[in-house]
Amino acid sequence: MTDLILRDGAPLPLVVHSHLRWDFVWQRPQQILARLAHHHRVAFIEEPLFDGADASLAITEPTPNVVRIVPRLGASLAGAGVDQQCARLLPLLQRAFDEHPLLAGRFGRVIHWFYSPMVAPSFLGKFDAAAVVYDCMDELAKFRHAPRDLPHREAVLLARADVVFAGGYQLFLRKSKLHANVHFYGCGVDVDHYAKSRLASTVVPADVATLPRPVLGYFGVVDERLDYELIERLARAFPGGSVVMVGPFAKVDPAALPRRPNLHWLGQRGYEDLPAYVKGFDACLMPFALNEATENINPTKTLEYMAAGKPIVSTAVADVVRQFTPIVQIGRSHDEFIRLVADACVAPDARMIDQGVERARAATWERIVAAMREHVLAAARATDGAPLHSVAA
Repeated sequence: MTDLILRDGAPLPLVVHSHLRWDFVWQRPQQILARLAHHHRVAFIEEPLFDGADASLAITEPTPNVVRIVPRLGASLAGAGVDQQCARLLPLLQRAFDEHPLLAGRFGRVIHWFYSPMVAPSFLGKFDAAAVVYDCMDELAKFRHAPRDLPHREAVLLARADVVFAGGYQLFLRKSKLHANVHFYGCGVDVDHYAKSRLASTVVPADVATLPRPVLGYFGVVDERLDYELIERLARAFPGGSVVMVGPFAKVDPAALPRRPNLHWLGQRGYEDLPAYVKGFDACLMPFALNEATENINPTKTLEYMAAGKPIVSTAVADVVRQFTPIVQIGRSHDEFIRLVADACVAPDARMIDQGVERARAATWERIVAAMREHVLAAARATDGAPLHSVAA
C-alpha cells in the first residue's frame, strides 16, 4: 500500500459515523475500514441504542486498530430528534476521545468519514478534520422507514464533503449532479476468503449438506429489497430441491415471510462461515425486487459468488445488468429467472464461471481501498492548512 496520509510522521486517523453496526453483515464499511486500519487508527461510531436510564458509551476494539463506539442514550431519548440525541452524545464522545485508553491522544487531526448523513449536521465541524469524506453506499432515502429529513441532511453533508464515493454506478450518476468530486467505486471482494468454497477441504455445514438437491442459495440481508413472491415461486418450482436463505432479518417480519417445506430461512451466519455455505449451493441467487430500494444498489455478493466459482442468476438490477452480464444470468421475469436457475443447476456454464473467478481476482477490496485513499489524500492536501505528505508503506 502506498500514499498514506501523514502529519508529523503519523497517519491521520479516521472518525467514522455509520448507520450499520460493526457486527452486522460484513459488507462495504467493514471491508474498507478493516483495510484502512492496517495503517490508520479508526474510530467507528454507530447509531445509538436506547436502553437503560443513563447515557454511556460501549467502547471495544473488535479488530486491530478499529475502535468500535456504541452509544447507549437511555430510553428517554428514544423519541427525541436526531439533533437532540447528538447533542447528548457529543460531550460523551469528547470525553471519551480525551480520556479513554483506546482513544486518548490518538485522534487529533482526523479524516471525518460518513456513511450516515443523518448525523452530519450535528457533527460536522465538531472534530478537527483535515478532510470530510462521504462514502455513499446506498440511496438510503429510498429505503423503508427512511427519515423524511434524510435528503436535507445528505444535502448538508454533500455541501461540506471534500470527496464523495459512490458504491453504485446509478448512485454515481445521481451524486455527480450534486457534487464536483464524486468517484465510483463499486463492490469489491475478498478473493482468498471466498475461494475457500472451491477447496476440497472446506466442509459444507450440516444444515445445508443434508438438504435435498439442487440447493438454490442466497446470503445477505433479508429485507424489503427481496422479491418474496419470486422466492416462493422458486420453492414451488423445485419441490424436490431446496431454497436456502442465509442472512439476518431487517425491516421485515419473519412471520410474514413465505413458508414452504423446502424453503429454509437460516438467519445470520458468521462471515467466516459463508464460503462453506456457498460451497453447498448449486446455484447462487440474487432475487431482488425491482423497486426504489434496489434501483441504485451494487450488491457486494455478486463478486463474492463469482470468487466462489458458482453460477449466478439475478433479477434485472441496473448495476448488475450493466457491470456483470453475461457472467451473471439475468431473469427479467419470474418465469425466466426460474428457467435460468434450472439451466444453471443442470448444465452450469464452466466458461462463465471461470470468467467470474478472473473478474473477482481483478476487483479486490485492496485495489479499491488503495484507489480511494489516493482521492482522500488529494482532498486532504487541497483543504488542510498545514502541509501533508505521503509515504510508501
